[in-house]
Amino acid sequence: MAFEDRFRRPAAHEELISALAGKEGPFSAMVDVLMFAAVLGRHKNKREPFDKAGEPIRLALVEGRQYGDVLIDMIAVAEEPDDPKILGDERQPDRVNIFEEYANGGLNFIQGEVNASGGHDYVSIVSTLVMESLTAPDERQNDVSELMQAAELDW
Repeated sequence: MAFEDRFRRPAAHEELISALAGKEGPFSAMVDVLMFAAVLGRHKNKREPFDKAGEPIRLALVEGRQYGDVLIDMIAVAEEPDDPKILGDERQPDRVNIFEEYANGGLNFIQGEVNASGGHDYVSIVSTLVMESLTAPDERQNDVSELMQAAELDW
């Protein structure tokens, strides 16, 4: 079975993607923007479908990034933890779709931050989002720690 070797980017966010990957933006390439947006979308629980797509991006560009080769798989497994078949070759389109929708949700969130700030200091906005994620307490981490202690396992 042949698989699509590309993923879609939401047409509604073409301007934002270009700005984030432009001279004044924090990312060096559009694929980096979409990878960050997908992780942000997953972190914020914002999976948002879209119909209209811009120019697609080759999946090989994601796979060529550090940890990019597993990013799409990790997001899919986090989304479908009870479905081990999500990692099967025949389910690649499903994994890519999950990635695309989380990227769209992340881009919507970033656009909201841009609108709320009243400016286009993309570096500052992305830096703030990263710092908030790093410093915010992670409830899941607390749950994992409690389970580890209950099982008398060393973290």
